[in-house]
Amino acid sequence: MKRLWRIPLIVLIGLSWLPVMSPKPIHAATPIWAPPPLAEIIEEGLNENKEIQSLEAQVASLEQEIPLAGSLEDLRLGFAVLNLPTDTWSFDQEAMTKKEIFIAQKVPWFGKLSLKSQRQTLAASRQQWMLEARRLELARQIATTYYSLGFNGSSLENNERLTALVSQLLKVAETRYAAGEGLQQDVLEAQVELSNLLDERIVLKRQRRTLEDQINELLNREKFTPIQPPRNLPYPDLKLDVKNLRELTLRQNPQLGARQAKVDQTGVEIKLAKKEYWPDMDFKVAYGQRNEDFTGRDLPDLFSAGVTISVPLWFRSRQNSQLGSAIKRRQAATKSYSSLTSSLPHQVDALITEIRDFQKNYRLFADALVLQADQWARSALAAYQVGKVEFNTMINAHIRLLRFELQAERYLFSIYEKRAELEEILGGPIPQ
Repeated sequence: MKRLWRIPLIVLIGLSWLPVMSPKPIHAATPIWAPPPLAEIIEEGLNENKEIQSLEAQVASLEQEIPLAGSLEDLRLGFAVLNLPTDTWSFDQEAMTKKEIFIAQKVPWFGKLSLKSQRQTLAASRQQWMLEARRLELARQIATTYYSLGFNGSSLENNERLTALVSQLLKVAETRYAAGEGLQQDVLEAQVELSNLLDERIVLKRQRRTLEDQINELLNREKFTPIQPPRNLPYPDLKLDVKNLRELTLRQNPQLGARQAKVDQTGVEIKLAKKEYWPDMDFKVAYGQRNEDFTGRDLPDLFSAGVTISVPLWFRSRQNSQLGSAIKRRQAATKSYSSLTSSLPHQVDALITEIRDFQKNYRLFADALVLQADQWARSALAAYQVGKVEFNTMINAHIRLLRFELQAERYLFSIYEKRAELEEILGGPIPQ
């Protein structure tokens, strides 16, 4: 009488898992400080930039692989026929002939799966930090180009004012020359200055188009779209604490975070390489069903179980090499991390020094030189009208006034540009 197959329930040993570290989340707001018009442009760039999208997909891919890295291999199910005589091919001739079903499971040495999960988690974390670094870099690129466009706009406005001024002075010079009170060289000098201003306007308009193209490229726009340059930006009276900003940089700089994740990852790889000296185990259980023999005797079914271990016999060429390679990677990652840790505070110091110098230069021009130049220009114009100063002195006084105003704008936009560079290194806006 045939009996039904009896398949035993197999209970496998559960493995402990370490907590999964969550990579740094993607920021929703702009990574650096920005006035509202610039914030909208930066947000568009972060959403549309293809490189950012590629890095986000890589982060998601690595995060999806974290459970896979710490999981067991698939359970193996097999079927076999054992001890079947080849003279008759009969299942009831020999008592040891059986039909077998078995399952097998490979189990790594204790702790390996946990370390693999940690390694994959750190790889995802490192990629997330790299994404944050690229987001900051893109935001800084957009911001500095935007501020350069702002200075270009101020330069064009300054050029228009100078052109209008020189045109007026040219009419004055022509009138005085026609009345016999002025010199022809005054007229010629005004005409030359006017031609220089027209040439300057052509260059500035070409620069504006180039800057607008750069922003459109960073925003991944398919068609050219004009960009409105910033105007009337307030003076950024930043309070910069060097010590606090150094500490903040070492805590949240994304490049440093990525290198720290690499150091941690190589540390896990060393632990994993040491685990490779210990054997993995392959558990197997089988159930063999036998038929009644030719005499009609009912033969009991058979149950089998076994474990196979891998023997690291060739450890000199395998495990030793793997461990040595992991140690070297750890050394390289540690040196890379130490190098950046040493250089970041100096970068912060240099940028803070530049910002402070630009602040002093701006205050000097805005509060003193522009006012003095304005008084000189007014005085020179009045003196020229009564013939007390030459035309050259008068026109240079007015040109210098507008140039001083433009230089103050240059220092103002430089403060904003350096602020964006500093915040890229800090990993976020300057706390105020």
